[in-house]
Amino acid sequence: MEITVARGGMLTTVQDLGRRGHRGVGVPLSGAADPFALRMANLLVGNPENAAALETTLVGPELVFTAPVLIAVTGATFEGIPGWRPLEMGAGQRLRLGPARLGCRGYLAVAGGIDVPLVLGSRSTYLRGRMGGFGGRPLHDGDTLSVRAETHRVAEHWRIDERILPAYSAAPRVRVIRGAHADEFGGVLFESEFRIMLQSDRMGIRLGGARLARIGGTDDMVSSAVAPGTIQIPPDGQPIILMADAQTIGGYPQAAHVIAVDLPLVAQLRPGDRVTFAEVSLPEAQQLAQAREHILALLHEGLAEKVR
Repeated sequence: MEITVARGGMLTTVQDLGRRGHRGVGVPLSGAADPFALRMANLLVGNPENAAALETTLVGPELVFTAPVLIAVTGATFEGIPGWRPLEMGAGQRLRLGPARLGCRGYLAVAGGIDVPLVLGSRSTYLRGRMGGFGGRPLHDGDTLSVRAETHRVAEHWRIDERILPAYSAAPRVRVIRGAHADEFGGVLFESEFRIMLQSDRMGIRLGGARLARIGGTDDMVSSAVAPGTIQIPPDGQPIILMADAQTIGGYPQAAHVIAVDLPLVAQLRPGDRVTFAEVSLPEAQQLAQAREHILALLHEGLAEKVR
């Protein structure tokens, strides 16, 4: 089956869970900025967790389906669109997402998955490299997407327990572990509130607020490995949280790293939102990650009886 893109939205791209295994040669991970939301969307329509789906940004697309299909919308909240549950779309039916009411990035999974070519083992879009996804670019009005159509039926009268969802907020307290250079900035990162700047994108979330000044000088540093979640401190002292399309190495000091289970909270921040940080230990971060994986495994098992 096919999906016609009547309106592309502000920034709609094809994403999966990323281009793993190539960071050593300088290829960013890419993939969903909110991987939890993408995994959930896929599970809700009976797909493998890594199937390609659509990631929307602030304003979603308008889509027309050429055949009956099961979809799910997760992440950001859209007016009139039930989130975090499977929805049946009919042939010729039009879906208008429009502006996100809450959050920044929405995920729309289609049963069977979006069918675009694999590039280095992934269907995700890396915009700066013009790689993967739909020709390496966002969706435009008039584009046509192919779907590996699968027919699933959904048992009625059930919904996801909202307690398993991330605590999305316009002012979250995000948990981090200390970075290699945390001691060079004192406690400012953990004592201050920062606002999300307009210059944020899939490469990095730029923060504004208290200036983080290095203690003991500003000597040049040797570049070192970075990853999504790394909080870098550039010379202006305003932190940057690296995101899915971030570079693989960087020469700025690393004050902290956002833990994996809280990266979805960062992915859903929009310009003008606020964020504070709380330090946790590495063992705590690992336990939280294991607990989330346990929840997803239980959900996967439970959905097998409801989406067939």
